[in-house]
Amino acid sequence: MDGKMSWTVVDAVDYKGLPADKSKTGGWVPAALILGIEIVERLSTMGIAVNLVTYLIGVMHLPSATSANIVTDFMGTSFLLCLLGGFLADSFLGRYKTIAIFSVVQALGTGLLATFTKLPQLRPPPCHTRNSCVQANGFQLGIFYVALYLIALGTGGLKSSVSGFGTDQFDEKDNKEKTQMAYFFNRFFFFISLGTLMAVTVLVYIQDEVGRSWAYGLCTASMVIAILVFLSGTTRYRYKKSMGSPVVHIMQVIVAAARKRKMNVPYDVSLLYEDAPEASRIQHTDQFQLLDKAAIITQGDFENNGSVPNPWKLCSVTRVEEVKMMVRLLPIWATTILFWTTYAQMITFSVEQASTMDRSIGRFQIPAGSLTVFFVAAILITLGVYDRFIMPFWKKWKGQPGFSNLQRIAIGLVLSTVGMAVAALAERKRLSVAKKMGGDASRATLPLSVFLLIPQFFLVGSGEAFIYTGQLDFFITQSPKSMKTMSTGLFLTTLSLGFFVSSFLVMVVRKVTGSNGGQGWLADKINNGRLDCFYGLLAVLGFINFIVYVICAVWYKPKNAKSAVQMETIGNGTVAEERC
Repeated sequence: MDGKMSWTVVDAVDYKGLPADKSKTGGWVPAALILGIEIVERLSTMGIAVNLVTYLIGVMHLPSATSANIVTDFMGTSFLLCLLGGFLADSFLGRYKTIAIFSVVQALGTGLLATFTKLPQLRPPPCHTRNSCVQANGFQLGIFYVALYLIALGTGGLKSSVSGFGTDQFDEKDNKEKTQMAYFFNRFFFFISLGTLMAVTVLVYIQDEVGRSWAYGLCTASMVIAILVFLSGTTRYRYKKSMGSPVVHIMQVIVAAARKRKMNVPYDVSLLYEDAPEASRIQHTDQFQLLDKAAIITQGDFENNGSVPNPWKLCSVTRVEEVKMMVRLLPIWATTILFWTTYAQMITFSVEQASTMDRSIGRFQIPAGSLTVFFVAAILITLGVYDRFIMPFWKKWKGQPGFSNLQRIAIGLVLSTVGMAVAALAERKRLSVAKKMGGDASRATLPLSVFLLIPQFFLVGSGEAFIYTGQLDFFITQSPKSMKTMSTGLFLTTLSLGFFVSSFLVMVVRKVTGSNGGQGWLADKINNGRLDCFYGLLAVLGFINFIVYVICAVWYKPKNAKSAVQMETIGNGTVAEERC
């Protein structure tokens, strides 16, 4: 009996609902089938996003700032919808069904986008002269938005579940499988980055040189193949029962505390309600005592003859402390949003800058969207240097395996701020060349090499390598075990809000700087504006944000070191989970 039980995973079942047999389910192959769908999702989403602004300006004839906002709103919505996907997976569908359904949704979105870009009736006529351009009408934009946000919906649903379902294929209680999980995800992070690299090179080249409908059709075909591969592993997957949505648990604590807001917390905290098993209890802390009121026992809190508490009236100390842990993450969460606002410029205005500059290497013309290859290269180089050189050096010098998660976030914020300052200087140089050309600048390629933009791509890309891994590690290791999905979703909302903040800043800057009849910093034509001032503004905001972050990092009270170390392997292993 004992020998038989050792071959089963305690908290997982197979597709028939029976205890999962280790020899027949889970492991490397099923995890690869699951995460293969994420590689295709990255290929599609990033391949569309990085080159979309050039299509909106050149084909749909939309203003520069409007085009940038469409891209950032699309990316922001994609990450925001991760919360919806996570809620559905945790509460109703489960991760397997969520992946299957939302992968089909994304395939429908890319298929519709391929059709949209193929039919001439769904785009305005080409410009014959400088002043004869007609913007896309409401019907054309409506169809375009339907396709784009179907892709966003699919992305959100997939990203919320792919990583978690991949992790489910390994038994964390088995040291061998736990090591395999860490090794697998570390290597998968590299392949995810290569997928992004393919998106910004091969896919962007196909869009510009062969046709966007062909490129988007390729995305659709790839996703269909990925879905079939994913479904082929149905009998080999391990399935874990959902424990309910963390969002509901948090709301229960808030509601219960609000009901008892006029009551006083007892001096002896042992009088507060606790029903969690001894091994999984979290000790009471003095912070945010308003939430402690949710654990005060009062008449009417129990149901079923006094044996079961109503979770909307009474919560355990452990459940309250889990919510407190999530609340303590919020200052760090808030101060990392601006990085992703900076990141948004790399796939919008920086691509538009590149489209005006000399991109030739001999007879080969680099697509403007492919300049983000330097961004991805910076991530890969930074991760390689950090893994092979910085971590061993830091371990010998400080006795620690690399920088802490908060230190990595700080480095990322600094690099992004410097990147924006460098971008402002590069744009000032570009504008000076455009000014010398006068009226010809709007029609001709500027005699200025596009490689002038490489430093800003490298700095912000290196910043992402540090901040992405630091954020994910921080939110995983410093959140309660029952809310890992919620904490990952919280991390992803920083990306979402970063894109939305970018859209908001563009709108405000356009309104403020263009109020006197001029076009302002963000003009319809980039050569008529002052994008360097906008980049400078982001650099100043980044510096202020960094100071606030340092204050928040000093204030933050982390969990005990033992818990963080125990989660380190999982944190590092999950770095690839939601790669952008």
